[in-house]
Amino acid sequence: MNPQLIRNFCIIAHIDHGKSTLADRFLEITGTVRPQEMKAQFMDQMELERERGITIKGKAVSMQHQARDGQVYQLNLIDTPGHVDFSYEVSRALAACEGALLVVDASQGIEAQTIANTLLAMEYDLELIPVVNKVDLPQAEPERVAGELRQVFGFRDEEILFVSAKEGTGANDILDAVVERLKPPGGKSEETLRALVFDSVYNSYKGIIAHVRVEDGQVSKNDKIMVMSSGRVAEIMEVGLFTPFPTPAPALHTGQVGYVATGFKDVQECSVGDTLTSHSRPAENPLPGYVELKSMVFAGLYPSDGEEYNSLRAALDKLRLNDASLTMEPESSGALGFGFRCGFLGLMHLEIIQERLEREYDLDLIVTAPSVAYQVILQDGSALRVDNPSRLPQPHEIREIQEPVLGLTLVAPNRHVGAIMELMHARRSDFKRMEYIQGMPARKGEEDNDDNRDGQTRVVMEYTMPLAEMLADFYNQLKSRTQGYASLDYTFEGYRAAPLSRVDILINHLPVEALSMIVHRDLAVPHGRALVEKLRTTIPRQLFEVPIQAAIGSRIIARETVRAMRKDVLAKCYGGDITRKRKLLEKQKEGKKRMKSVGRVEVPQEAFLSLLGIGGERGN
Repeated sequence: MNPQLIRNFCIIAHIDHGKSTLADRFLEITGTVRPQEMKAQFMDQMELERERGITIKGKAVSMQHQARDGQVYQLNLIDTPGHVDFSYEVSRALAACEGALLVVDASQGIEAQTIANTLLAMEYDLELIPVVNKVDLPQAEPERVAGELRQVFGFRDEEILFVSAKEGTGANDILDAVVERLKPPGGKSEETLRALVFDSVYNSYKGIIAHVRVEDGQVSKNDKIMVMSSGRVAEIMEVGLFTPFPTPAPALHTGQVGYVATGFKDVQECSVGDTLTSHSRPAENPLPGYVELKSMVFAGLYPSDGEEYNSLRAALDKLRLNDASLTMEPESSGALGFGFRCGFLGLMHLEIIQERLEREYDLDLIVTAPSVAYQVILQDGSALRVDNPSRLPQPHEIREIQEPVLGLTLVAPNRHVGAIMELMHARRSDFKRMEYIQGMPARKGEEDNDDNRDGQTRVVMEYTMPLAEMLADFYNQLKSRTQGYASLDYTFEGYRAAPLSRVDILINHLPVEALSMIVHRDLAVPHGRALVEKLRTTIPRQLFEVPIQAAIGSRIIARETVRAMRKDVLAKCYGGDITRKRKLLEKQKEGKKRMKSVGRVEVPQEAFLSLLGIGGERGN
């Protein structure tokens, strides 16, 4: 395959701006999928993706397109996820391409992830083709959105393409623009093999199937390849292209995008972002951009029935084979039994994994409240990473606790600026900057001031905020305060020291580790009080009195009591001597006392869900 006739590109956009629909039109125009097989969101094969209307896993497809010059080009498209939790997959897709389609909804305009993904593409020095989508909608304002693209990113009028992905108008012009504006791959076919792994899946017969972009050289079936980060060696079982389903091919040449069946049985042996090279003639340097995945959010997964522990382990192992960003390690809890401590990229990733476990593997789960990983500096100067509040060392051993901090980008109509600032102030955030986006320039003779900015003018706001604050109902609060118009993107910015304390919850004088949480010292008492009040209404009444306490160390900071259910032991007494009634009541009192000392209180799933809403109440 002549590299001059290859174009590699991806589609980047905010969530729900029409990436998958536009990919559908490309498949139809190029004849990659037969009309009788075509369906909406064709590249989103997972049932959950189709139901939610979002892309969870990036997909690749090779298409043949006859351009205006009469030549047939191979267009390799990588469809990327739109949700911020999966931005790592977007970065890997960008590293495998020479250009990107920047798709913006004509009715919504530039959103937070539009900005974030564009800046990411600029870091990779990609050629950007701006596309204004959904111009067929009654509420579409393509000229205003084009003005935003000019102002924010500096595009020229002639660069911007207008399309309706749903109706297909303008889609052919985009494919021609891809051929004309994007440069062909710049690798060298005579060099030793270097191929970037931008995704991987597990197949029970072929092992790990790596989705690769060949930068230099070529790879064929039966070649011996080496993974540069781990040094593992494998003999290639099969290579091929996505058309759109995996189709075997004799070899993958310089610039092509396809798959390589490695035979590896552990997804960690061939991670996303790795570089594959020839075993007999290895490359000196791996391709740039390899970053090890780090989980941002942690939660405990426990089976509601202890006998399903092995089923949960098997299900998590299968999910990990197709999702390298999911981490897991066994843990046990006195209240919940045996389970796993799992790491996720974000709250959406946690929600997707939980739903897949319950639907695909028919498991009934108890999920503890999500927490973040803290960096603890001990008195001897050593650093310890703590992702579970129960593992926090004793206070006298700690010099300082550092919490993860995010850089937030918020985009919303300017009428919601006050509501957003109020919310951010309640979340321990630091303001960085604010910039107004005006799609159309001010009319002649008018100043660009607040009075001239109408409700359509939007503002970009940047903050730094602790990750822990985002877990406490932040996204729902943001959407409700801005009537759903605000969009959010975030990046991890490192760790920052903060005065933090661990709040333990004791139920019937026994600590429930799964309910422990690390919070800011100033908020520990209101957090503890709010939680025990919620637990009092969610924990069912027993035949004995159940005290619920919140404590910092040995100091009790809040207490509530679940009143005992009263069994009427005197119902069978019809009159008679009072001593008989006293004897029955004394016997009941002794039984309740004994029951309180040996009785076990089961903690329902609602108790853990109540943790999620605690932080959000501060913003109300």
